[in-house]
Amino acid sequence: MTKAELVKIVCAKSVFDDEKTLQAYGSDESFVSPGMPWAVVKAKSAEEVQHIVKIANEKKTPLIPVSSPGGPRFRGDTIPSQGGIVLDLSGMNKILNIDRKDKMAVIEPGVTFDQLDGELRTHGLRAFKPLMPRKTKSVLASYLEREPVVVPKDHWDSIDPLVTVEVVFGTGDFFRTGSAAGPPAALQDQLEVGLRQCFSAGPGSTSLVRTVQGAQGTMGVVTWGSVVCGILPEITKTFFLTSDRLETLIDASYVFSRRRFGEEHFLVNAFQFATMMADKDGIESLSEALPPWILVLSLTASGMLPEERMDYQEKDLREMAQARGLEVRSSVGGVSGIALMDTLNTPPEQFYKMKYKGAFQDIFFTTTLDKTTGHIAVMEQSAKGRYPDTEMSIYLQPIVQGTSCHCEFNLMVEPDRKAGMKGLYEEAGKRLAHNGAFFSRPYGSWADMVYGMNGEATALLKKVKTMLDPRGIMNPGKLCF
Repeated sequence: MTKAELVKIVCAKSVFDDEKTLQAYGSDESFVSPGMPWAVVKAKSAEEVQHIVKIANEKKTPLIPVSSPGGPRFRGDTIPSQGGIVLDLSGMNKILNIDRKDKMAVIEPGVTFDQLDGELRTHGLRAFKPLMPRKTKSVLASYLEREPVVVPKDHWDSIDPLVTVEVVFGTGDFFRTGSAAGPPAALQDQLEVGLRQCFSAGPGSTSLVRTVQGAQGTMGVVTWGSVVCGILPEITKTFFLTSDRLETLIDASYVFSRRRFGEEHFLVNAFQFATMMADKDGIESLSEALPPWILVLSLTASGMLPEERMDYQEKDLREMAQARGLEVRSSVGGVSGIALMDTLNTPPEQFYKMKYKGAFQDIFFTTTLDKTTGHIAVMEQSAKGRYPDTEMSIYLQPIVQGTSCHCEFNLMVEPDRKAGMKGLYEEAGKRLAHNGAFFSRPYGSWADMVYGMNGEATALLKKVKTMLDPRGIMNPGKLCF
């Protein structure tokens, strides 16, 4: 595909092939080797996306979809492995519909969490967010990559909060999943006749939205998606339970999850909490002042008699904590629950993981909360003599109503020393996988490890890829393709 062909589809101002732009899209903060695209094209509509995919299909030109406006990027999943064209969707940033009754929003891929939350607030709603996403993070990119949200009680399924999508598959064909698949075809027509895009399964008994979720852009390009939102509470109070023993907090966390109690609910070690809340110069001192482990739990109340609702929730929380020898605290290390919630809802300009030393590498996977202590032991053994224990951030996020857990280790490092972390990164990943860690989001070298351990799943994915992207133009070289 030539620049002239792209200009005919969009316009000259939306096509870039200068060295500075290409370099910006050709590398990121991961260990994945740089790869230069031939061009970058910024699409403004689903029709332009479809036209670009069709011509790329004819010319067998690789396409790499990107939706978060600006960087930095961290996973290597948008680095062109075989050249090709980066399809930047960040300019498609319209909020197409908000439905207060069904607590749904329909958004384009360039919409960020700040943008969505700002509009949702006027409808009494809020977005379900991962832990402190960077300012430029695309909501749909986050949900498509299954980044865990911090409210596990409303996380019913691995697909949540994503529901339906409109996608252009690698064949160039438009497709709408779930309840959006039915007639009439146009989204606006569906909305006008009262249809809502509230169910992910479909058409029929299929759930094709799962085909594009977690696919790193290897199946097609999502042009809009419907997402579940939460009620904006009238009262919020955030509390901390602390302990020297992680096991004690794990027990409490399971109790909260089983009762679907609380809203924001996650566990962190002292250094992770300090990295989230302190400025660069105060991280070490705050970490030293904190207890080793912290469970964060927020309570909310709305509707009739919200003060009374909050009172009985607080009473229940204190009773459950007391039964396990835990104290309920409204602040920890001088950081109040109000301050924490302000930070969670309005992340600072600088992404918190880059604050301490300027760069980082994180290792994350899915497990169950009761098995995290074993994985932590494996990680600490892997890092022994190679990374200081006192600077390892650990974040444990219950997901799917607490039935599973996202376990994440963040290793902070100076940018000029990042390359030296590659050995630890890969070795720890392998040791954790053999210990039962499930790398459900296999980026970079993890992909070879994960798919090499499951030949049947790999063969099945390749069949699906052949059906939806027969010429292999969609982000080739990622996953097992």
